[in-house]
Amino acid sequence: MILCEWKNFSTDTETYTQDVFEELVEDEFEAMMFEEGTDFPAYIWTVNYVCLIKKNTRMISDIQITKIHRNPVCQ
Repeated sequence: MILCEWKNFSTDTETYTQDVFEELVEDEFEAMMFEEGTDFPAYIWTVNYVCLIKKNTRMISDIQITKIHRNPVCQ
């Protein structure tokens, strides 16, 4: 499901609000996609990036955010 409005999500160590996320990735939120049966988004689109959200589980539930440029410059 793709949402155009922010939906807060949490891990064991952090609650991600729109303000926290935008500060973390240094860009403005545009949309997010949740896969069925998950508590956090799989992808978050910002003005300049597509952010891949992966579960990073050891002893506690946490996530890893990978930023990919939306419009890469190829020369």
